[in-house]
Parts: sequence; structure tokens; C-alpha cells
Amino acid sequence: MPRSVNAVASRRRRKRILKLARGYWGSRSKVYTIAKNTVEKGLQYAFRDRKVKKREFRALWIQRINAATREHGMSYSQFIGKVGAKNIGLNRKVLADLAMNDPKAFAAIVEAVK
Repeated sequence: MPRSVNAVASRRRRKRILKLARGYWGSRSKVYTIAKNTVEKGLQYAFRDRKVKKREFRALWIQRINAATREHGMSYSQFIGKVGAKNIGLNRKVLADLAMNDPKAFAAIVEAVK
């Protein structure tokens, strides 16, 4: 009985990896074994950085709110504490957007909190 190899599935698997490796430099996009390692590492980074992106955006929002509240003579921590105490239902993302794009509305929120 002849030896059975599933060349169709093997080729499909290799083509999928090489397609993901398009745009990589040199043998990272040409040689299967090297491309496989590079693609696996890239997918690890992608998984990790989907979580890191959320942290980085929260930090950016906090910096923007802090800068805007200091213009009104208040620190970030005081502002957020008073926003929570007054039950103002705006999250940091919305507050940062207001601070950047609508300073008058943000000033009204700061006055309401004071």
C-alpha cells in the first residue's frame, strides 16, 4: 500500500503562515520555518498589546483631565473624587474628550463639582 501524505492540508497550512508573514524583511517572509517563528511572535505581541492599549488610553485620558482641571485650580484626584461624590455619570474617556474639544462644557462640569 502506498504511503499517504496529505499534501493539500500541508500546503494550505504553510501558505497561511507565509500569507501572514507578507511584508516582513528577507527570509522572514520567504522561508517557512523562519516565517512561522516570526508570525507566532507577532501574534503574541498582538494579543498582549490589545490589553496594553487599554492601559495606555486610560493613562492618556487621565493626563488630559489633569491638565484641564489644573487650569481651573484643582488637581485630578480632587476632581475625580468630587465627580464621584456628586454622581456625575461621565467616565474618563468622555471627560478627556470634553477637556480637549469643548473647554466651556468642561469648565461647567468643574464649576458644578466645586
